Amino acid sequence: MKKVLIANRGEIAVRIARACRDYGLQSVAVYADADIDALHVRCADEAWGLDGQRPADTYLAIDKLLAIAKRSGCDAVHPGYGFLSERAEFAQAVIDAGLIWIGPDPATIEALGDKVKARKIAQRVGAPLVSGTAEPVDNAEQVLAFAEQVGLPIAIKAAFGGGGRGLKVAWRMDEVAELYESAVREATAAFGRGECFLEKFLDRPRHIEAQILGDRAGNIVVVGTRDCSLQRRNQKLVEEAPAPFLSDEQRRRIHQAAHDICAAAGYVGAGTVEFLLSADGTLSFLEVNTRLQVEHPVTEETTGVDLVIEQLRIAEGLPLSFNATPAPRGHSIEFRINAEDAGKGFLPAPGAIDEFQPPSGPGIRLDTGVARGSVVPGTFDSMMAKLIVTGATREQAIARARRALREFNIEGVASVLPFHQAVIAQADFTGEQGFRVHTRWIETDFAGLADIAPRTVPPAGTELLRSTIEIDGRRCTLGLPAALLRNLGSLPAPGEHASPADNAPQSDDKLCAPLSGTLHAWLVEDGAQVNAGDALAVMEAMKMETQIVAPRAGRLSQLAKAGTLMDAGDALGRIEDA
Repeated sequence: MKKVLIANRGEIAVRIARACRDYGLQSVAVYADADIDALHVRCADEAWGLDGQRPADTYLAIDKLLAIAKRSGCDAVHPGYGFLSERAEFAQAVIDAGLIWIGPDPATIEALGDKVKARKIAQRVGAPLVSGTAEPVDNAEQVLAFAEQVGLPIAIKAAFGGGGRGLKVAWRMDEVAELYESAVREATAAFGRGECFLEKFLDRPRHIEAQILGDRAGNIVVVGTRDCSLQRRNQKLVEEAPAPFLSDEQRRRIHQAAHDICAAAGYVGAGTVEFLLSADGTLSFLEVNTRLQVEHPVTEETTGVDLVIEQLRIAEGLPLSFNATPAPRGHSIEFRINAEDAGKGFLPAPGAIDEFQPPSGPGIRLDTGVARGSVVPGTFDSMMAKLIVTGATREQAIARARRALREFNIEGVASVLPFHQAVIAQADFTGEQGFRVHTRWIETDFAGLADIAPRTVPPAGTELLRSTIEIDGRRCTLGLPAALLRNLGSLPAPGEHASPADNAPQSDDKLCAPLSGTLHAWLVEDGAQVNAGDALAVMEAMKMETQIVAPRAGRLSQLAKAGTLMDAGDALGRIEDA
């Protein structure tokens, strides 16, 4: 390999570009319009535009990515995590284009990416499993029947999902049908397929995972374990390695099951086998993520293994640089630094970063995709950076984390820093009387809710306006930020030609978008009579769904169509007197 296309954005694209440089390879970044000046664009050796704003038109556009790989002279593609990283058709398209795919074989992604097939492999090798459906369900009635058979709670899981999207947990029978529909919507939007299967949900479980690497010679090594129990909306916020508070037997079973599942699948590359561990000690296989994980740095810090460089070695056909599980060296904790307002239920908060002052000192690593002046778009994931803190012991890592989180300063957008500061003050997390964190701990037991942050509005004009020009006889496309043209007076300011409804004054009757994102769907018809608290619509932003509820009773008048990209505060509709 000589030149790698990084088919991703943000901090993981920066991480891969740095690994390429360390390994002696050139890197090529790609960018959506809003990312034209993003950190990952500046870190790579080259950067090429994807001509679009939304994921479907940019980082999910296989044809565009392959065309750029060809034009830029790349001979390999690294997908990072998210987006197309677990799409077998993308891996196959890369290979068919004569390029090296830095990841598992397409057949392996297909087998393990399908949660139902992965579950069958786990059964075949004797991995621990809870009750579940053998095949995806077809409708909400089948979900209700399964809940009645095994009892609540149950997990509704996208068969082709990942990253917490397309996963819903039903605790009451009256919410089963809507949660099933929501899981199908999320899975279809994020992964292009909406099939869901069901499992009995373990009560107050921890989320434990094993990092594995496999090479072309058939060697499979479990690199180590991680605990990723601290989650909101089934998406992780804090991860640590090695997974603490496990017995020797539990750790042995996790290592063995992870190895056997991957060996049965003929796994090549980096991957993660995930498990749930209930409060009563029940262990159950969850899924295999056929890609690099967001939380891979904590494993790197506690093992000395550069997982991205191992991916590059494997892609070149080289063997693993080690052949046994490394002995852990200390303890590492990762804090995801998301642009979210924890005081508003982790509502996404896109916008411009006015100040970004990360901590430093002993045991501190920062993997970031932003800097001061960066813009966090509302169309992509909310994660800005990852703070990784390492100590000789877990206690030292926590002490260093307290110091580092106090030093970290982000202004301009809401962030989860206050939440993290509250978490590491909780006895449930520090573990003096036992580790009590579980996957629903934030929703059920967490007592340190952060204050609501001031609402920020994303800057207007992050889109590009394009025109064709000729340079030295060569036809080129020039893209200029719309904000620049507005500053020069060539374009009207946003809202100058808005309709009267757009500029309507705020009132108790007005139904406003609480965040910047896409109006995914209306749940009730225009003109319908609604009651206070009724769910009226669903918005999607930063890969999360947010329900819009009626502020009062009345008749709904819709002012925006499903599929419209909205700014925070825009009018979605009105609640009028009947």
